[in-house]
Amino acid sequence: MQKERVSDNVYWFQSEVYAQVTAGVIIGPQWAVLIDTLMPEETPEIKYFIEEELMVPVRYLINTHHHADHSWGNCNFPEATVIGHELCRELMLNRSQSALAEAGKNNPLFRSLCIQEPQITIAQGSLFLRIGKKHLKVFPTPGHSDDSVSAFLEDDRILFSGDAFMPIPYFVGGDIDVLTETITEIGQMGLENIIQGHGDVVLRGEIEEVTNSHLDYLKSVRKLVRTAFRRRNPLDFLRSQLVEDSGKPRISMGGLAQDLHIRNLQWLYLSELKKKKESSDN
Repeated sequence: MQKERVSDNVYWFQSEVYAQVTAGVIIGPQWAVLIDTLMPEETPEIKYFIEEELMVPVRYLINTHHHADHSWGNCNFPEATVIGHELCRELMLNRSQSALAEAGKNNPLFRSLCIQEPQITIAQGSLFLRIGKKHLKVFPTPGHSDDSVSAFLEDDRILFSGDAFMPIPYFVGGDIDVLTETITEIGQMGLENIIQGHGDVVLRGEIEEVTNSHLDYLKSVRKLVRTAFRRRNPLDFLRSQLVEDSGKPRISMGGLAQDLHIRNLQWLYLSELKKKKESSDN
């Protein structure tokens, strides 16, 4: 696990196990707020750093969404109050439990874990926390998934975006149009830093360029899917597309960018195909 001080009493963590997934912590005078947990095998290292080196307990733990690389480390903080989207709670109770049991069949680590779902939830609007003199706003940022939220540290202009903002926009299980709106809104927030759900911290001078690159990528994906509908073997055509040709480096996300790109294309194609069939049926 890598860690770095981003601002006064604000730290960023990045996984060395999976896809450069990130987490962050805001340290107050008496307690801390942790945003996401990395992969569960790395969570104890975060816990040691916060509670033993910085010597404050984690009072609140925010899950940006229910995916395992962001939430399965929750049980390392049994005294913390978990905050997330209302749907995040539902998905963790209904899906994460069975997914964890399945993962435990092949990995003893997962057999030692439990799902700790959010106790405080939001569905719309915002939730506010005060951490010492700092003010944190938690609000929905859907598109990557329906249960996605971000945490905005207002005083420092730092956004913990979760997977609403990552090196390659990814909307499998979500909605490309909603994600486009979310990324556009994030780019207009006047931020100092974006702590992405995966990858490195995006600095103020980079935000406009990265935002435009993300929006261009999503336009490219839409264009490729429209082209696929005119091909004899549309899925074969989509599987042949290179992420570099849509403006994103293959090395992004720990080398997963090409795979995520193909999944995006297939998801959008099948979603559009379903809409066409429903329209013809009506």
